[in-house]
Amino acid sequence: MKENRLLAKWLNDDLSPDELAEFEASPDFEKYQKIKNYTNHLEVSDLDENAMLSNILSQKKATPKVIPLYKNWMFRAAAIFILALGITFFMKFFVPQTQTANFGEKTTFLLPDNSEVVLNSGSEINYKKWNWNNNRRLELKGEAYFRVAKGRRFEVQTSLGKVSVLGTQFNVKARKNRFDVVCYEGRVKVNYANTQILLTHGQSVSFENGRQVNRNVSVLKPEWIDNQICFNKENIRTILDEVERQYNITIELNTKDTVSLFTGKLPAKDLNVALQIISTTYHLEAKKVSKNKIIFDEK
Repeated sequence: MKENRLLAKWLNDDLSPDELAEFEASPDFEKYQKIKNYTNHLEVSDLDENAMLSNILSQKKATPKVIPLYKNWMFRAAAIFILALGITFFMKFFVPQTQTANFGEKTTFLLPDNSEVVLNSGSEINYKKWNWNNNRRLELKGEAYFRVAKGRRFEVQTSLGKVSVLGTQFNVKARKNRFDVVCYEGRVKVNYANTQILLTHGQSVSFENGRQVNRNVSVLKPEWIDNQICFNKENIRTILDEVERQYNITIELNTKDTVSLFTGKLPAKDLNVALQIISTTYHLEAKKVSKNKIIFDEK
């Protein structure tokens, strides 16, 4: 302990002459002297307390990273774009697609395999684009004409029955209790209730309330494509329903004769002529009570 005390005082040049003589006589003095001579050559900069404090504070609390406003906006815009792109892709391929033809209109469109569809007035088709070439299936409400591209089985599902083909041209109509299918090219398989029938070029079948009627057709495509409404043994209410769809009008019928059947054609682009043919056939008088309403009364 005494030696350590003397060493500390010696380093500070604080020894008395007697203490200095005693310390220099110690066995370790020579070693201490070499150390002191070496440290005297070292230079230590003056302590800057303010700088040290600033350095410590900066180490404890990192400066927050500042993102410029324009970069933040770009990140948000990119995120919105990616989200919108994903939603668009999902809607386009996974959500069922709908095509409609309103009253007084016809709509023509292509399916993903370039099969062509013509929708008659007051009709609707639903289908999915996803995996279409392996699952060519759609749902029809109303009437449509199909030109099907060759490929896997093509199915048209209606509330009354189903039509299956590989590649052909045909017409399907499902309205109320009446289900009609006409084959214009190739072959089609028709399923109605427990009945299955195969149609070839120029053949047609109609089902209504369980009754089946087969007939041959000589035309190459449906007459309604060329704006002709064709009827084969149909009652006046069915005829007026179709006229309402084609002309987007409302018809009121005041007659007791609703069972007489009509076979023939009506124009789909000349309402006056269509009304005249109906009036003559059923002995009625047509009155236009407004732009979009017609009343048929007995003569």
